[in-house]
Amino acid sequence: MGKEVPDAARCSMVALVRTTAARLHLKLLPRVRNTLRSLLRFFPQRYGSTTTGKLASHGFASMAAMSSFPPQRYHYFLVLDFEATCDKPQIHPQEIIEFPILKLNGRTMEIESTFHMYVQPVVHPQLTPFCTELTGIIQAMVDGQPSLQQVLERVDEWMAKEGLLDPSVKSIFVTCGDWDLKVMLPGQCQYLGLPVADYFKQWINLKKAYSFAMGSWPKNGLLDMNKGLNLQHIGRPHSGIDDCKNIANIMKTLAHRGFIFKQTSKPF
Repeated sequence: MGKEVPDAARCSMVALVRTTAARLHLKLLPRVRNTLRSLLRFFPQRYGSTTTGKLASHGFASMAAMSSFPPQRYHYFLVLDFEATCDKPQIHPQEIIEFPILKLNGRTMEIESTFHMYVQPVVHPQLTPFCTELTGIIQAMVDGQPSLQQVLERVDEWMAKEGLLDPSVKSIFVTCGDWDLKVMLPGQCQYLGLPVADYFKQWINLKKAYSFAMGSWPKNGLLDMNKGLNLQHIGRPHSGIDDCKNIANIMKTLAHRGFIFKQTSKPF
């Protein structure tokens, strides 16, 4: 057996080890920081970047979100998801029966205001059992509600009250797909002889944004996007207001990972 080290010597050795460790820590910490910063530069900060790869490799993307939250191109995102009359086989024309909008702050990605109304269908005023089963909307929820024309007027009033009609404020609608603003709203407005406001003519298709960010197409829409981002689904599928909450949650998650949203729709 070796000789026992005296207490005084042992204390000196411990002090030396601690001092050396502290010095190494101070020297290495800036190097580690610089290495991490260099790595983070390789993650996407712009839409559709081909050189930076996809956000699917999101180990360091999450760290990037912790250190910085890249500014978006818009002051506000207006998340929208219609529910409409439907049946099997499909009825024509379809009519909007739920009209929800969430105002999402482009800096914090938090919900600041909500517009939510049910709409009275006029061509097919009686909801089908299929429609109620799919959307959760029962007849009593649409009976006596405003017409689409009246709801659109209230949307405009809400937009004005929220400061969204100010030319200096940049905002854009966000939908899960192109159907809501490319097909449903303009189609019903054309049928009823109603004008479509200009702010409904440009939007972000979340499916396209997600596919650019993650490198895969969400075939099953919100369910696939939530699964791909490890998010819990909020509420009931095909509830307009719940779908809007899921869209907002997905957007917030992608934004915190460094994704910059931009318009996907083509000019009318």
